[in-house]
Amino acid sequence: MVADKLNRLKALFAEMDRALIAYSGGIDSTLVAKVAYDVLGDRALAVTANSPSLLPEDLEDAQIQAAEIGVRHEIVTTHELENPSYAANPVNRCYFCKSELHDTLKPLALERGYPYVVDGVNADDLQDYRPGIQAAKERGARSPLAEVGITKLEVRQIAQNLGLPWWDKPAQPCLSSRFPYGEAITAEKLQRVGRAERYLRQLGCRTLRVRSAGDTARIELPAEAIRSFVAEVDLEALVTALQSYGFTYVTLDLEGFRSGKLNQVLQTTGANR
Repeated sequence: MVADKLNRLKALFAEMDRALIAYSGGIDSTLVAKVAYDVLGDRALAVTANSPSLLPEDLEDAQIQAAEIGVRHEIVTTHELENPSYAANPVNRCYFCKSELHDTLKPLALERGYPYVVDGVNADDLQDYRPGIQAAKERGARSPLAEVGITKLEVRQIAQNLGLPWWDKPAQPCLSSRFPYGEAITAEKLQRVGRAERYLRQLGCRTLRVRSAGDTARIELPAEAIRSFVAEVDLEALVTALQSYGFTYVTLDLEGFRSGKLNQVLQTTGANR
């Protein structure tokens, strides 16, 4: 079944003939870039949007991965923070983020002669609260993975089968997702969250989030990793480091990491309906 879906994905790109990929460097868009390049060669262009909500190392990863794949890669700058509707961090914040992204990519694609802008949305994403998907669709973007029914697990399976060394790369949504809805987002807040997560990765943490609520940093780690983390990490040094980035309080979420945890407020309030 997975092989069949990959063949359908290749056929989809063959029909497009030319495509510009909204390429974040995550495993979903990386797989899209890989398959697009395998089918289209230089008629595929991967474009990464750089903004304060993207970690510098994620941008570097995107560049390294694109170079290894062989796909042409460009970087554009987006300015979502200049939009008050985004900076206020409403429950549909992602709508304004993707609006800015695709309002930047679509004119670029038309100028360069690419009839299609495609993204890395997979079939599972369609079952989640993703207001950004609507913004992309409104601007004519296509989601090849979702179109052929490829799930997140299948993305990783296909990526591994194709020999992509990043097939098990942890998901890394934009830094704005670290803030509870309604708390205003600034470049300074994004920077301190990014620095905190970078510090934890240097300690060996691979899957993590640093959720920011006011002056509090709440560290999320996989539940099975919490005991060893507390036992092995120099907690005093950790607190000192995060306080130097601008946090006042540093806490550990005992429930453990769960992707999209901040969306649970939407489930209780019905705000995503």
